[in-house]
Amino acid sequence: MTTEQQDILTIAKNYLQAIEDGKTADELAIYYSESVEQIEYPNRLIPNGAKRNLDDLKEASLRGKKILLSQTYDIQKSYVVGNTVILETIWTAQIAVPIGSIPSGGQMKAYFAQFIEFEDGKIVRQRTYDCFEAF
Repeated sequence: MTTEQQDILTIAKNYLQAIEDGKTADELAIYYSESVEQIEYPNRLIPNGAKRNLDDLKEASLRGKKILLSQTYDIQKSYVVGNTVILETIWTAQIAVPIGSIPSGGQMKAYFAQFIEFEDGKIVRQRTYDCFEAF
């Protein structure tokens, strides 16, 4: 792995850690290019999927603070191909509001595949494939 590839892998891990630590909006924006595009493919929570720009990502992080009490990203495997970090991650969250059959204070779990593309040390594109456990 080149030094640049090691650097973007570290940035990707730091980014997920910042989310775990409860950072939001401008605190997370330091990881993104101004032209960032995030695609969340259809899943149980967002049946039609979503495409977000920087402002949408800031807003979504603030909404998440109202829904999640805590969250963790347990990286199972990581790969770097060119300027792209690929992560297989188990996401676990304690939720503040009931979702489906999970009560407030309960735990939600999903298995993520994330493809995070970088330019100049910033995230320019992120594609996320989420597989949620039944709720």
